[in-house]
Amino acid sequence: MFDRRRLLFLLGAALFPFAARAERYVEPEEAARLIFPDANEIVPFSVDLNKAQTQEIKRRSGTRVRNSRISGFEARRDGQAAGFVYVDAVIGKHEYITYAAGISGADKVVGVEIIEYRETWGFEIRDLAWRAQFRGKSPDDPVKLGKDIENISGATLSCRNVTDGVRRLLATHVVLGR
Repeated sequence: MFDRRRLLFLLGAALFPFAARAERYVEPEEAARLIFPDANEIVPFSVDLNKAQTQEIKRRSGTRVRNSRISGFEARRDGQAAGFVYVDAVIGKHEYITYAAGISGADKVVGVEIIEYRETWGFEIRDLAWRAQFRGKSPDDPVKLGKDIENISGATLSCRNVTDGVRRLLATHVVLGR
């Protein structure tokens, strides 16, 4: 004979068969080293954006700035800045995706690494071919899903939000005068 608790448990298990999983693929500093493999020094940084910078980033990128503290790493090669790796998080469908985008001194994306993925679906954004679409993108490029970045079926929200995040980080890089 079923009691009420057992019935509720079975009903819950039937309705919610997939639990979200959090998968940490790399540490943030390791992501910086993957993006700038020739760097012999990776130096952490953190910047607090002021209101004018936040508004300018929003204007340039067309996306909202959710966090006024920007953090990441400066990649140096023989004492000279090779570029910056910005660590950011965007919402997937329900959970956050932490990623890193490396941007050169010439304002071009060098690479994108997924640091942590917490969603049940859409983890295909870790695919190297999808992330490679960002290489060479600059603030002058649309960096828009369906324009110059292709979607992955079944990962649309993750693709869109990481794409929007990279576009925002390109704008941030310019506004910070890196």
